[in-house]
Amino acid sequence: MRIIKSDACVAEGAASLASKHPEFAQALEQTGPLPLRLKPDGFGELFSAIISQQVSVASAQAIWGRLCAAGLDQEIAVQKATDDDLRACGLSRQKIRYGKALADAQLDYLAYRAMSSEDVITDLVKVPGIGRWTAEIYAMFSLGHADVFAPGDLALQEAAKVLFDLKDRPKEAPFREMAQAWSPWQSVAARILWAYYRVIKEREGIR
Repeated sequence: MRIIKSDACVAEGAASLASKHPEFAQALEQTGPLPLRLKPDGFGELFSAIISQQVSVASAQAIWGRLCAAGLDQEIAVQKATDDDLRACGLSRQKIRYGKALADAQLDYLAYRAMSSEDVITDLVKVPGIGRWTAEIYAMFSLGHADVFAPGDLALQEAAKVLFDLKDRPKEAPFREMAQAWSPWQSVAARILWAYYRVIKEREGIR
């Protein structure tokens, strides 16, 4: 299982994709070097991913900033927090429930480091509030898995529509199939598409 650990890994994946797919070469000419985007693993990053669901990048950043300032970005703190504590930071009723469920799940984050992407995703989606998108983002950025994609991501869909001159944004299932051609560097393909989205839309597509 290939793990992305450095900018050099991302550059290797980008060069491989550009050599096989002229669309990615075209995108990279506009985006320049890609960000590494690696994050720590553990409770905080999964909770942050839940916060990012179905809100703008700016809104997610603001809410997460308030949670961190209040010391509510750690598992034990969220377990002990009241609904009012979390609501004061901007969480909806649903995301309060999801955050509590994640804290109570007490997941074995260390074990995930040795598991395949699909095994990690299968285990994570058992927790209320964690769908495939959240689990895929965690595998991609917190575990560094090189060959995982998030075809349900709207920014990736829009970037692919423009870059590959598609009539419509690809739906999740056919987009997942499309991304198989980018193996074993699917997560680098995602980085290219997010960077390209930033160029064409002048805003971030992922936090």
